Amino acid sequence: MVRIRVLVVDDHRIFAESLAAALAAEPDVDVSAAGSGPAASRCLERAAAEGRRFDVLLVDADLGAAAVPAQREPGAAPPPPVSDGIALVAGVRVAHPGVRTVVLAERDDPRRAALALQAGASGWVAKDCSLSRLLAVVRGVLREETHLPPALLTGVLRELTAARKHRSDSERLVESLTPREHEVLRCMVAGLGRKDVAARLFLSPHTVRTHMQNVLGKLGVHSTLAAVALARRAGVRPAELSGDVVERSGQLA
Repeated sequence: MVRIRVLVVDDHRIFAESLAAALAAEPDVDVSAAGSGPAASRCLERAAAEGRRFDVLLVDADLGAAAVPAQREPGAAPPPPVSDGIALVAGVRVAHPGVRTVVLAERDDPRRAALALQAGASGWVAKDCSLSRLLAVVRGVLREETHLPPALLTGVLRELTAARKHRSDSERLVESLTPREHEVLRCMVAGLGRKDVAARLFLSPHTVRTHMQNVLGKLGVHSTLAAVALARRAGVRPAELSGDVVERSGQLA
């Protein structure tokens, strides 16, 4: 019999242990539980090292302070602070792409369900659903199925459509930049201040200031932080940094 390895991640101990016990009663399910993101990370890494990786993660949508370290490409900016189960899903997708994730939620929320799918989740399930329903979802995601409550479908599709439009608008704005302005924007995304951008691109600080002002104007924003946020939505990659520049950077101009 092929057994399904499931990891329940929930910081409510009674719920996690109860759900794990119920799943463990199934003849084809092996289950473990973790009470936090770091604990889940350790379980995943240990299982992978021992050649017995988990198949499915059941993650609390409201998990507190969840974090799974993920490999980043050289020069990539650090990931944003991780604060909930959806962020944990995104970390697992990068660090353990073979693991399927299902988000367990106390309430239906189309926006957060859409965010979960964008982060890499294969399902969104109510915490109070029946055990048979949850098992059907677990087995379904292993067949590459995506599971959502029927009541959420319309709202989730609306959210995903809006997100695609938002990204398309951001991409069009970024495409309006000149090659030099795009290079300056990549430096901004990497967290470089004006002087470091000038040193990197062999320009004067005054010229860099002009380029930055042009970037803000073309993107229709009023701050470097807003420009960086829009650039990330558009998929702009940060400039790769050498070690000495990394040490001097760290604050946005």
